[in-house]
Amino acid sequence: MTDTRASALAILRTLVGREDADFHDGQYEAIESLVDQRRRALVVQRTGWGKSAVYFVATLLLRRRGAGPTILVSPLLALMRDQVAAAARAGVRAVSINSSNAHEWTDVLRQLDADEVDVLLVSPERLNNPSFRDEQLPALIARVGLLVVDEAHCISDWGHDFRPDYRRLRDLIAQMPKGVPVLATTATANSRVVQDVAEQVGRVAAGFDKASTGVGTAAETAEVVTIRGPLARSSLRLGVLRLPDSRARLAWLLSHLGDLPGSGIIYTLTVAAAEDTARLLREAGHAVRAYTGQTDTVEREESEGLLKTNQVKALIATSALGMGFDKPDLGFVLHLGAPSSPVAYYQQVGRAGRATASADVLLLPGAEDEAIWHYFATASMPNQAKALAVIGALEAAGAPLSTPALEARVDLRRTPLELLLKVLDVDGAAHRVKGGWQSTGQPWVYDSERYERIATARLGEQRSMLEFENTTGCRMEFLQRALDDDTAVPCGRCDNCRGPWYPVDLAEGAAATAARTLDRVGVAIDARAQWPTGMSSLGVLATGKIPLTEHAEPGRALARLTDLGWGGPLRDVFATGAADVAAPPAMLAACVRVLAEWGWAKRPAAIVSIPSRRHPLLIDSVSQSLSEVGRLPWLGALNWANGGPTGEPGGNSAYRLSGVWEKFTVGPDLAEALAPFTGRPILLIDDLADSRWTVTVAARLLRQHGASAVLPFTLALRS
Repeated sequence: MTDTRASALAILRTLVGREDADFHDGQYEAIESLVDQRRRALVVQRTGWGKSAVYFVATLLLRRRGAGPTILVSPLLALMRDQVAAAARAGVRAVSINSSNAHEWTDVLRQLDADEVDVLLVSPERLNNPSFRDEQLPALIARVGLLVVDEAHCISDWGHDFRPDYRRLRDLIAQMPKGVPVLATTATANSRVVQDVAEQVGRVAAGFDKASTGVGTAAETAEVVTIRGPLARSSLRLGVLRLPDSRARLAWLLSHLGDLPGSGIIYTLTVAAAEDTARLLREAGHAVRAYTGQTDTVEREESEGLLKTNQVKALIATSALGMGFDKPDLGFVLHLGAPSSPVAYYQQVGRAGRATASADVLLLPGAEDEAIWHYFATASMPNQAKALAVIGALEAAGAPLSTPALEARVDLRRTPLELLLKVLDVDGAAHRVKGGWQSTGQPWVYDSERYERIATARLGEQRSMLEFENTTGCRMEFLQRALDDDTAVPCGRCDNCRGPWYPVDLAEGAAATAARTLDRVGVAIDARAQWPTGMSSLGVLATGKIPLTEHAEPGRALARLTDLGWGGPLRDVFATGAADVAAPPAMLAACVRVLAEWGWAKRPAAIVSIPSRRHPLLIDSVSQSLSEVGRLPWLGALNWANGGPTGEPGGNSAYRLSGVWEKFTVGPDLAEALAPFTGRPILLIDDLADSRWTVTVAARLLRQHGASAVLPFTLALRS
């Protein structure tokens, strides 16, 4: 045994807490290539194989030889927390800089200056923080001992979880000084992703003399050691159970969640589905929590801890709980709705059965899955016209623009705008600086061929997921082959190899309980309290807080379009190309229930509606029905002014407000009808609430005409 192997084995045994522990195939080879040969390596191994052991052991060995700290780029807070805890077990001093611990940054930087840190964990987003990028990162690069890129498939356009911020890691990798090893790790990469990531890990910087600096010309790349193992997970028992609808899927959960082994994760495709499912199961007595990207950071951390200590049966989660979450004895993973590719599915089910002989994995696909896949696939693609508008706005400004300031110049909502800015940043057309964003002045061309290739690949992945659901062959073998694992053989455990292992019956009353949950009505519509910034640039003279005498009260919608229950019928009503028809009796009855359960401070005295170009029959039927059942006079609709509202749903607040500002008026007939109701509340009816600026502007108008309060009601809330 070499000195390096003996030292590495001792560290490994400390890390796992076992004196008989030994390396898995490939682990020591990766460590040796990093420590003794100072090479660049890509490790593609199944979840639970021990990729973190490679970089923690390598870090300590390198530190003992005088190397500087390891920079570990990690994508998720949950993953960072687990990695810091695992490092401590091995005697590795690990700290993180992320969005949730800003109060600790000063102390972290002090520790780095004092060489008291072995591993610094950073998010890819942090690498482009102007202060960190310009003030701390250069010094770190000068003394870094090892660079690790975890979940490296995120670098690749073809990876199932591609992130624009990861693309700038290519430049960081190329900046590594001579002799600094680089490690990229992932559990979910097919051959195309492996090749793409390996090429980027091997990048060296242009414009330097390789002989003196260790980096070469733009055409040069360093040789990358790729260590790839079999991806079979012998502990997982896979299955697919097709049920007719959401009610049946929830009824199955009510009937059998308690029978599943240990504790686990139930994945959903949307935030609303996670929250609705968690509420249903809690009301039935199950210890569960919702976990989504909208969950407060402190609550998410608390929920992770409860799951790890088996104090909850399950977390009902979106993909926000994914890469790197470490609970070795996780007993099951269920999916209410399928991810959009077998590769993404393999990554999520890989959370289960890492240190147990058996874990159950069951997919319950839904009819709505493909529509949700399509939405997320198109939402992540940059739009050429919007990109050019952003570049033009930055060039015209002549000074850095904050994101809110850009929203008043380009009709994009905050999240897609920030995503597009990241794309333009890594493409070299925009740059993040203190105070916001600025144009680099570099020419930018929309790479339509690239995005078409990616879109085509995404469609292929979706078809492959449907094939996985319908295959009569081994399911684990199918997933391995989707990841180009040529060692794949039938697992002998899945429902196709051995027959269904899961029950299909529903407990008495479960379907009725699920139906009651799905039939639940009423979603709050929060009232707007502040006008968007920068409205003067769009010709709208509205700034600061909305006066109390002009704003709407909190409103209600029948349901969100993403809800499990009424969301489905409402999606059909508002689907592109759907005919405008009167609301069906069941929907009208549900609207009446929303009003009956509202609990308003003072009952409205009359109804006013907002005219709709797309759904006039729908709005009239709802207004007429609520008028008759509630015995409230329907006074009529607002009139359009100045050509009526402009723009399309989905824009940002500034542009949506601009599109409805001074676009409505109270006509003579409505003004006459309103007069007897001066000083009394009005119920305001609209079809669909998205930005909420339509009901805000309409409510302001009615308040100016004497209404004491305006209570907005819409059939649907977009999200």
